[in-house]
Amino acid sequence: MEIEQKNPSYFYTKDLYEAAWLYASKIRLINIEPSSNSRNSWFVFENKKISQESSNRYWNGEAIGDIKLYADAIRSLKDRLFKT
Repeated sequence: MEIEQKNPSYFYTKDLYEAAWLYASKIRLINIEPSSNSRNSWFVFENKKISQESSNRYWNGEAIGDIKLYADAIRSLKDRLFKT
């Protein structure tokens, strides 16, 4: 079973930089879950609709925000992803 089907109200992405944008946009990170068939992990965010809208702005080059918050979000997610 694919992880996307676990909870249809959550938004899932494997892309660290997209996840950092969502995190910097103050969308609540629910969990980081390992993928069942690869070395990647899934970043799981609440509120699928708002997360999807923010993701679309990110991928369309329409994202506007504080670059310091974005850089901090990348570091925070990497810390959580690779914690020992």
